[in-house]
Amino acid sequence: MNRRAFLQLASSVPAAFGSEQESQPRYRVASRYAPAAKPGMPGPYPGRVISVHARQSIDEQSEAIDAAKVREMIDAGMKSLTGEARPVDAWRRLFSPEDVVGIKVNCSGVPGLVSTPEVVGEITRNLTEAGVKAQNICVYERFMVQLRRVPYAKFLPAGAQILAFEEGRGGILKYDPFTYVEVNFFGEEDSRSNLGRIIAERFTKIINVPNMKDHGASGVTGCLKNIAYGSFSNVARSHHEVRTHTLSFIGTLAMVEPLRSRTVLQIMDGLKGVWHAGPFSVNRRFRYYLKQILFGTDPVAMDRLLLDEIEDKRKAEGAISVWNRSMEYVKPGRGFYKDPNINNFIREPGHVEYASRLGLGVYDKSKIRVEQIEL
Repeated sequence: MNRRAFLQLASSVPAAFGSEQESQPRYRVASRYAPAAKPGMPGPYPGRVISVHARQSIDEQSEAIDAAKVREMIDAGMKSLTGEARPVDAWRRLFSPEDVVGIKVNCSGVPGLVSTPEVVGEITRNLTEAGVKAQNICVYERFMVQLRRVPYAKFLPAGAQILAFEEGRGGILKYDPFTYVEVNFFGEEDSRSNLGRIIAERFTKIINVPNMKDHGASGVTGCLKNIAYGSFSNVARSHHEVRTHTLSFIGTLAMVEPLRSRTVLQIMDGLKGVWHAGPFSVNRRFRYYLKQILFGTDPVAMDRLLLDEIEDKRKAEGAISVWNRSMEYVKPGRGFYKDPNINNFIREPGHVEYASRLGLGVYDKSKIRVEQIEL
């Protein structure tokens, strides 16, 4: 590898945060890929979010999805985002028949909350309508033990692939040995996180399909965390006892090429959400039904809205703020999954603003333009 393959973030990233510089880890990023002239994040629509809400999209008792309504939601969202009159032309704005498209789903909350199969199926249908070959579409996640429990296959066109980087935890063969972030957080023996090999070597475009969820370490898990932690190996090491380095690690991972340049569309699945004890959905008490889907190319702007959504819901439920970092409420163990006034880590919702300072999107609410569509 030549010197151009290494980007020393240790000197450039923390410096943007003044007094935070000494407390942030020192990262070394290795990549053989140059950034695109116009990277996919924040993409062509920085600071712009389309929010489509449909009361009939999901039944709150059975959690059954109205597939026809989901199709209508996705058509409306994509047309509004791109300004095109026809859905097929909206998708052609971002994708061409030559593309190989990865769809990053989120299955960590299986079976209670995942990227909805009907949503993923509709995305793949639109891609094929736009000319992308079915065999060049791949739904991916880190762990097959989670992915195989979600019936994506029945919603995908014949020939589309489903891929996981690891069976459970610990596999390395499906990661690129030359594209990684190296950092030592807590003295761990393995200090590298490698990018998925298929992302580096085959995908030309990526669609990020996160859920709207609370997260015990990062505060929320939306676009940024789904694409970052879901595309690299060995990321859970950023949490240790009650401390976490998600503040800077999420944005640093999302910045790595070619992940940043190739992630061209964010579709946040908010048909269901989790307002506490995420990223899992063990306790249905903390699940709720937002009945919306967000569209954009700017992951920071979308996650900024997610922060407010989760915070407002927690406040309505009488739970402590997602911004509360007091050790008074940090009690590691199973209590977090039962009591919304217990944290298992010192939360880091500031990771969204941190990512904005890396150039990944717009955090300032006054500069975020939200278009709301009611169906």
